Amino acid sequence: MIVGIDLGTTNSLVSWVDGQTARLIPNRLGELLTPSVVSVDAEDGTVYVGRTAQARAGLHPFDTASVFKRSMGTGREYRLGGRLFRPEELSSLVLRSLKEDAEAFLGQPVEEAVISVPAYFNDQQRRATRQAGEMAGLRVERIVNEPTAAAIAYGLCEQGKDGRYLVFDLGGGTLDVSILELFQNIIEVHAIAGDNFLGGEDFTQAFLELFARKAGLELDKLSPADAFRARRQAEAGKLALSEGLLCVVNYDIAGQTYSAGITRGEYEAACRPLLERIRQPVERSLRDAGLSVSEIDDILLVGGASKSPRARSFCRQFFGRDPLPGVDPDQAIAMGAALAAAIKERKAELKEVILTDVCPFSLGVEVSTRNGVFREDGHFAPIIERNTVIPVSRTERFYTVHDQQAEVRISVLQGESRMARDNLQLGELTVPVPPNKAGEESVDVTFTYDANSLLEVEVLVNSTGQKHCRIIQNGSRVLSDEEAQARLKELQYLKIPPREEEPNRLLLFRGEQLYQECHGAVRQEVDRLMTWFEHVLSQRDRRAIEKARRELSDALDKLEEME
Repeated sequence: MIVGIDLGTTNSLVSWVDGQTARLIPNRLGELLTPSVVSVDAEDGTVYVGRTAQARAGLHPFDTASVFKRSMGTGREYRLGGRLFRPEELSSLVLRSLKEDAEAFLGQPVEEAVISVPAYFNDQQRRATRQAGEMAGLRVERIVNEPTAAAIAYGLCEQGKDGRYLVFDLGGGTLDVSILELFQNIIEVHAIAGDNFLGGEDFTQAFLELFARKAGLELDKLSPADAFRARRQAEAGKLALSEGLLCVVNYDIAGQTYSAGITRGEYEAACRPLLERIRQPVERSLRDAGLSVSEIDDILLVGGASKSPRARSFCRQFFGRDPLPGVDPDQAIAMGAALAAAIKERKAELKEVILTDVCPFSLGVEVSTRNGVFREDGHFAPIIERNTVIPVSRTERFYTVHDQQAEVRISVLQGESRMARDNLQLGELTVPVPPNKAGEESVDVTFTYDANSLLEVEVLVNSTGQKHCRIIQNGSRVLSDEEAQARLKELQYLKIPPREEEPNRLLLFRGEQLYQECHGAVRQEVDRLMTWFEHVLSQRDRRAIEKARRELSDALDKLEEME
């Protein structure tokens, strides 16, 4: 069985295709969105994923990680419960949870997945995503760009609505802007741009900083637990301003209440620098595609943060029209990934869709150039320019620069910076050449790049006819295949609570968190409810536990509203 997965910065979803329709799969709590959060118990090593981990974060912030998608493909490590985890390992735990939920829902093993990534992810980040899937026990033969998945989910091909579309994908942690053209059943990507460090989390931070200024709260002096609660209040306030024009936030800490009223206008002013950052990728994608605003037929909104009034207002002002309705922006990518998976399987019920994509970053080599006075090393020479349709193959010729030079070092780079040091090094190879006068020996360097982010580098020494080839599919900061397999074995032994226990654990963490946040009669009532529920759990009567769980959940909802 193959599924589609939207591995998000804030939330993740899994979907499958039933006939011709993509359907979302609920998790063990009956919810469609699984928070991309992992928490590890330092005492017994138990691993919690999703909303249970999110609820535990207020109690154990040092043992909980979120927003780790932003660090995919880097050497960053998170210490949780006394153990070190890389971002792809944390992502694999989220993916494993989604895999188990899908298997329970579908009643059969799930062995393969198509996973979506931001179009602006580089090769290391894509490689790390594929490794995360493999460590979760999934075969990941295809990675699909999130905007392309969204276009499939919107059913543009089914509607037969040819034209040019701009996909505005603002998620929890990343921004992607893609320009697609639909012709009959072909979806062709013309240009992509984005910002891997801009999303809904940044708008929450803007609200929190605005509240702190107005209420006199010093954020840098908060404990991790208090900072977590303050951010949760900010998230609630941000959502409240999506519905109304005024939000009043009250935050209790160490016996002191901080209060401030924030208007939508004040918040939008605080978000203005973020909106300017949004504008840059939009304009860049239009320039790269050689299109004006008037030549875009429709705008597709994708990602949870795109539902905010700020994002919609930006699109309305920039393009002079409302975005295309039809699909929940939270769900579009997961549904599109599932449809892409079904297309990969060549399901007879689905209309065949041909997808073309583009190279998100320029690919090239490090060279030495003469600036008119002297020769300077360390410059970047692109071979495949960004937004070139893939698969693609390009060849450039380079010459030796020193007399009696006996070898040529090919440093393979990805990026847009003029200097080699400012780009991402994907790998290198050294090729022997016959010693000769400078400029007398040459090599033809051929880059062949495909939709799975595999780069083949072929170097032909023209004087001898010798060829040297290397497949580059990972960078120096991503786990090797051997390391990934070793970590997979280690992750198999992590203690993950049974699915049926998770709703109970979630309520216990919620109760503990509420007890810490409240005081007086409310605190006493929470204590009474928790003691009662723990007693019911100890009886191991499944029917009684389910009834008590419903009652406790309702009671906590009411108490949280009071607070």
